[in-house]
Amino acid sequence: MTSLRTVAIAGATGNLGRELVNAFLLSEFRTRFQEVIILVRSESQCTASLVSAGAKLRTYNEENLEQSLQGVDVLVNAVGPSGHAFKEKLLRALPLTAVKLYFPSEFGVNHYLHDFPHEEWDAKKHHFTLATQHLPNIHICRVYAGLLLEDSIGPWFGFFTKQGEYEAIGSISQRASYISKMDVGKALASLSSLPLDIIPEQVYLNGDSKSFLEIAQIMKAHGAGHIKVSSVPLGDYKAGVLAKASPTPERYLRFLMGEGNIDHSKEGAGNQNDIVLKGCGGIIAWKSIVDLAKETHGRPWAGSDWTREI
Repeated sequence: MTSLRTVAIAGATGNLGRELVNAFLLSEFRTRFQEVIILVRSESQCTASLVSAGAKLRTYNEENLEQSLQGVDVLVNAVGPSGHAFKEKLLRALPLTAVKLYFPSEFGVNHYLHDFPHEEWDAKKHHFTLATQHLPNIHICRVYAGLLLEDSIGPWFGFFTKQGEYEAIGSISQRASYISKMDVGKALASLSSLPLDIIPEQVYLNGDSKSFLEIAQIMKAHGAGHIKVSSVPLGDYKAGVLAKASPTPERYLRFLMGEGNIDHSKEGAGNQNDIVLKGCGGIIAWKSIVDLAKETHGRPWAGSDWTREI
């Protein structure tokens, strides 16, 4: 195990960022780090809560990036999709700091497998290209988490629980990988404490890999009632999506699920769960679809009322 490092999380109060911070502050991980720093633009009720849990607060802006990263060994970039320009400025400041390990703002699907352009994912590609050019002495690790468990079993992906209908793109038996935000944070905490030379450049995570049919059966078993599972042709749906560009990724993710490009199981793309578990002494128990079903009585996002335009 390496000596204690100081880790900083940029975008620490965002949808994912605050869960990443909470994971680093868990008792089983906090003692592995000298400090856990949250980098935010301004103080808030959320920052106060994180500080009371043990995080150190630093406010940052475009003018003080180098100073705000003083003494930081590991930087986790959790800045959201609206902050691409800021992320680039943050990246360009890194060569002037002591940062040794950088996690760029990925934590989703591996968009390098895509055969189509998309504004959000193209911006991430550009960011990584800049990172390889400007950060030759910093270890870069891209983490592909798959689909975030808490945000995925809803109408935007074809899970119409309220209507008792699930609609897959392509095969109803094609699996996709889901992982909770907290488990993404635990994985990052584990990786951040490992020796640099054993941290992969790319890490696939697999919290739970399930198909539409399997998820319907699980939700039914935990209170959802009968769920009809149907599908639409993959080729036709993908062609329709690509013919009408969208700035948000939901419709694209639906056909990527059907193509099997978000299946991080051993039978699919594979994963690096073993490295993560090694780094944390095996203490991670990945949250599963069954766990989500138990929490929601089989009806996650059941109150949502979405149209079928997705």
